[in-house]
Amino acid sequence: MLEKSKKFNRGNSEQPIINERIKYPQVRLIDVSGSQIGIYSSNEALSLAFEEGLDLVMVSDKSSPPVCRIVDYGKYKFIQEKKAKEARKKQHNAALKEVKMRYKIEEHDYKVRINQAMRFLQAGDKVKATITFRGREIQHSNLAIELLNRMARDLNNLADIQQSPSRDGRQMIMILSPKKNTNSI
Repeated sequence: MLEKSKKFNRGNSEQPIINERIKYPQVRLIDVSGSQIGIYSSNEALSLAFEEGLDLVMVSDKSSPPVCRIVDYGKYKFIQEKKAKEARKKQHNAALKEVKMRYKIEEHDYKVRINQAMRFLQAGDKVKATITFRGREIQHSNLAIELLNRMARDLNNLADIQQSPSRDGRQMIMILSPKKNTNSI
């Protein structure tokens, strides 16, 4: 029973306080056009909103007195949801993509892996370059380090080394992250 009330309260806090639910004695009022009218009592502000056939919506309770706006609540809610959807669309979570190879890779295969890594980095994802050892190949870890350093040099215009080459069991791993755009200065 306690969990249900927590869920209910959490869901309620995301929605703005409207009309009679505004319990502050005074509010700073903004009209439909977006201009500030002044400071009114909650009851006066509510009656002004109802005269226009609209709702009184609390925009911010951080200031003193809290800021309320006279709007059509349905339209206001739609616009807020649309803004949130646009913000989610612009958000990009960097995934970790993996490029696997062996330390004795052929030149053409190496170029294919470089092109894969370039594509991942340009999409804004991190790249984990992995070299796998089999059997006694582990003695040649210095060749794997050289290969990973070569890869980092070949991709240095697109990527920064987040984790330098290190051995992890029977693998050698290096993580590259995309460079931040510095041309917007």
